[in-house]
Amino acid sequence: MDEARRPVAGTDYPATWSQFLEWFGDDAACARYLERLRWPAGFACMACGVVGEPYRASRGRLMCRACGHQGSVTAGTIFEKTRTPLTVWFAAIWYLTSQKHGVSALGLQRVLGLGSYQTAWTILHRLRRAMVRPERERLHGVVEVDEVYVDLGDREHPPDRKWLKGKGETTQLIVAVAAEVLEPKGIGRIRLQRIHSASQEQLQPFVEESIESSARVHTDGSPVYGFLERGGYAHERTVVRVAGRMVGTLPVVNRVASLLKRWLLGTHHGAVQPGQLDHYLEEFAFRFNRRTSRSRGLLFYRLLEQAAHHDPVTYRDVVHSSRNGQGRA
Repeated sequence: MDEARRPVAGTDYPATWSQFLEWFGDDAACARYLERLRWPAGFACMACGVVGEPYRASRGRLMCRACGHQGSVTAGTIFEKTRTPLTVWFAAIWYLTSQKHGVSALGLQRVLGLGSYQTAWTILHRLRRAMVRPERERLHGVVEVDEVYVDLGDREHPPDRKWLKGKGETTQLIVAVAAEVLEPKGIGRIRLQRIHSASQEQLQPFVEESIESSARVHTDGSPVYGFLERGGYAHERTVVRVAGRMVGTLPVVNRVASLLKRWLLGTHHGAVQPGQLDHYLEEFAFRFNRRTSRSRGLLFYRLLEQAAHHDPVTYRDVVHSSRNGQGRA
């Protein structure tokens, strides 16, 4: 497939569920499609980098004719060493991207008829890690930035404890939110990231990674955002006085935060482990930034394409991040 052109429904990806079933009837068909996504210019050896038609051995092994290295189309991807058939993976990606508000592991298990909840849970967590492109474009134009507090609602395994000034002890986690403001009204793309404190040390890397330096950034009156002017950003503080207190007015960020909390409580019933929060935030951003797409098939294509170029993620990786309760520092 030519990466320079926009993928075409019915040619580069299935447009309907019936077409999906026609295209991906077995693992061999899935492997051929995955190979086209991974190496659009032709097979490239993972050891020596030589491009050329490989020798195709048994059990789907691909052998480089130049150096003799053997691999497979799934090696070095999110699917590496999986025991789950590619047909199940593809069906999971189609279902995940076709549901507007996302799916839970239990819902995926039921739809695909999986014998193990653990399998469905692992598939979803691996795919969430493939939802972010490292080279994605930063936000631009007018951008609102603020921190919001999210309660995961897990009382059996409570998240990291935070203390908000004047509010006593709380089990809420802090999420940095950046959102493009569209004129005359509307919300563009967003970026989300869990942070450990509403400090410059935490917010400055988030802003620099998420927002173009040419953007005009709106924040509340917090002095922590002083780094914006020093970094060359056009900075506008917006505050109003309510009941004698100075309060920020950032309607776009507030709207995004409200939708995020509703999604966590509705689709996932608030049962998100603190160590996994970053990946749920990435799924929410993936869905939100593509909410106007009219083609579910194109979303399937994009996620599968990103999964084909993502580094391997093991079950141990997923479980470890759930247990250690750590987000990004």
